[in-house]
Amino acid sequence: MSQPTTSRPKTVCGTRREFLAAVAGVAAIAALPLAARADDLPALSESDPTGSALGYKEDASKVEAAKFPTHKPTQTCAGCSFYQGTGPRGACTLFPGKSVAGKGWCSAFAQKT
Repeated sequence: MSQPTTSRPKTVCGTRREFLAAVAGVAAIAALPLAARADDLPALSESDPTGSALGYKEDASKVEAAKFPTHKPTQTCAGCSFYQGTGPRGACTLFPGKSVAGKGWCSAFAQKT
């Protein structure tokens, strides 16, 4: 007589092994440094329609005080909660697909906590 085989139930993603492989793949992609990915992004131009609307400047020291009275000299993209990077340039959640200067500024500045 042959012994009955026991089959393991499949998860939504297939087998447990397939599920764990998928999770490991996603974790590996998420672990890539954000700065490395920001280097691949084109730089946001000050004349970009969205950047211009938010008063984006590559250099925060060149922000017009009369036009943006809430700007403070200590505010830069690198200190903003929307900035995703650690180097001179980084991704910004406000400007998908573009990188911004760490020493830049826009009117949507929100201090990192």
